[in-house]
Amino acid sequence: MISDFVYKYYIDPVRIDGGYNIFNTLTYAVILIIAVFLVYRWLSRNEIVIDSAFVIATIPYVVLGGLIRVVEDTGMIESDLKFLLITPLIYFVIFAITVISLIISRWLETAGVTESFIRPYWLLGTVYSVVTAGLLVWWGMTQTSFDGAVLAIILLMAILSTLLTYAGLRYLLRWEYVQNPLYILLIYGHLLDASATSYGIDIHPIQYMEKHVVGGALIDWTGTAFAMYPLKLAVLIPGIYILEMYRRENGESGLWYLLLLAMIVVGMAPGIRGMMRMVLHV
Repeated sequence: MISDFVYKYYIDPVRIDGGYNIFNTLTYAVILIIAVFLVYRWLSRNEIVIDSAFVIATIPYVVLGGLIRVVEDTGMIESDLKFLLITPLIYFVIFAITVISLIISRWLETAGVTESFIRPYWLLGTVYSVVTAGLLVWWGMTQTSFDGAVLAIILLMAILSTLLTYAGLRYLLRWEYVQNPLYILLIYGHLLDASATSYGIDIHPIQYMEKHVVGGALIDWTGTAFAMYPLKLAVLIPGIYILEMYRRENGESGLWYLLLLAMIVVGMAPGIRGMMRMVLHV
């Protein structure tokens, strides 16, 4: 029955937070691709310039997505509203927050309150993230724990692996274009995710698990979560190369920036979530 299939592979994973399977993973990937093109058309139609400044200003909303997901992990929300903070519904929630903030910021620009919508857009996202992070810190200090050592170790792992990857691409492969701050941010976001996963499964006292299909299969096969590093690099390196070839053929178009932003999102947001879960021991 179709209804049984939908419940098993789409609804139940949300209802019981059962993670990912091959069917919902592929579906979410297709939705992400379609969403990028729809967002690109909407931004272009509203004459919103999509450039490096726009991507950087959107990063606080990426961080917010990871932090809000941890709010559900803590269990502080007991009503059915918690389902809004589980994949894929959380993507719609963060998208709505981002779009509303963008509309407000653009209105402020049009009204002459600010010279550019970028500053209030970035500021709103930063405020949301700081408030959410403060809530999580308070919860950890009063309900579970706030492990600053875990935070420092995971961040250090992410920084060191990013530096090594950058050095390899820049000086061994001689990819000078990898000096672009957005490429560095892309590398860091994904290696933060790899660092959090590696630490959480192999080192952290709580037995965390990998819920993504490919990552989980690789960890089971190799016997270590540190296999996430080569997995990430196997996707990142050709991904960056393809993005750069697209940029050289089409220029730094708005679509190029949105594709790059989408790649940052799928790495950094789960990395933030995983790291904060381990810091709070939830």
